[in-house]
Amino acid sequence: MFSRDFGLTETQRDIRAMAAEFVDTEIVPHARDWDRDERVDPRIVRRLGELGFLGLGVPEEYGGVEADTLSYVLATEELGRGDSSVRGIVSVSLGLVTKTIVSHGTEAQRKEWVPRLVSGEALGCFALTEPGTGSDAGSLATRATRDGDDWVIDGTKMFITNGTWAKVALLFARTGESAVTAFLVPTDTPGFTATEIHGKLGLRGQATAELVLDGVRVPDSARIGEVGKGLGIALGALSRGRISVAAGAVGVAQAALDAAVAYSVEREQFGKPIASFQLVQELLADAAVDVHASRLLTHQVARMADAGAGPKEYATDASAAKYHAAETAVRVSNNCLQVFGGYGFIDEYPVGKYLRDARVLTLYEGTSQVQKLIIGRALTGVNAMA
Repeated sequence: MFSRDFGLTETQRDIRAMAAEFVDTEIVPHARDWDRDERVDPRIVRRLGELGFLGLGVPEEYGGVEADTLSYVLATEELGRGDSSVRGIVSVSLGLVTKTIVSHGTEAQRKEWVPRLVSGEALGCFALTEPGTGSDAGSLATRATRDGDDWVIDGTKMFITNGTWAKVALLFARTGESAVTAFLVPTDTPGFTATEIHGKLGLRGQATAELVLDGVRVPDSARIGEVGKGLGIALGALSRGRISVAAGAVGVAQAALDAAVAYSVEREQFGKPIASFQLVQELLADAAVDVHASRLLTHQVARMADAGAGPKEYATDASAAKYHAAETAVRVSNNCLQVFGGYGFIDEYPVGKYLRDARVLTLYEGTSQVQKLIIGRALTGVNAMA
């Protein structure tokens, strides 16, 4: 089988092994029930904090764990292998919110929020998407209006991961004709309401919400970054976030492949294991190569970040990794379901859940089509959307 250890340090292998053990003992046994209940056990958040998964790459002075981007990717892949809903909790709260506060927040904001977020005492949500603006992040309708030393925010956000569990929202609002500004908004602020969205195809255990802000008043000290610089903050966070989404997609695809391989050896037809049939081996071989290629793409962009490249420098590579890994997760989980035949269609086996969870990976943090536009623009220098 393909090597997963080439070039990894002992520390990186240890972090992956710890994540794998946690996933196998505390996530996998419960994933089906959480999916059926449309709710992961809330206690898992504290466990993620205790084990350091909510603080990977955050400075120790704020309670974090000194770790490079590749270590974060290795842990995220394992979480994705266990349950993409749990992986999403970490990717959003840590990858999009906590790390943005560390990078762009004031010292007071870091001291107020980062220790709580990395410990699991609090979660963060990334409030960018709106009912009418998904990929078109520059057309936000939510507005923040200056009122003395405060800002008053009105608007609606949609499909917000961690929305009903979060204690703080990293929220983006229009503050001028073409200006977007970022704010840290405590979710218990008067006028802030979160309503959970049920009936999702996948990621059913994850708390996804609609947020409504009706005259939400926050002080100017809640602003993160300069006025009018919020869109750049959001896009930088999404470039970083696409690395963890890619890693999570690799994890989903690996889980589907592992399940299909195990089933193919056990399941007999015509007096022999179906693993002996050439077309089954072809499905598994294609899946294995696709998973390996996505893993290498994801590791490559993580290594770029660790070498000092900034989000703008690795943005195209992150888009390539996210696009390839997300599409791979859908294709691999679909083909692995085929190996199970009719049994793949019931949730006694996990492969149907992998397919459902994989599908959303092609949609959020930039659809596959948006990733191709980014890659195409980098190749040609021409903005196809202009």
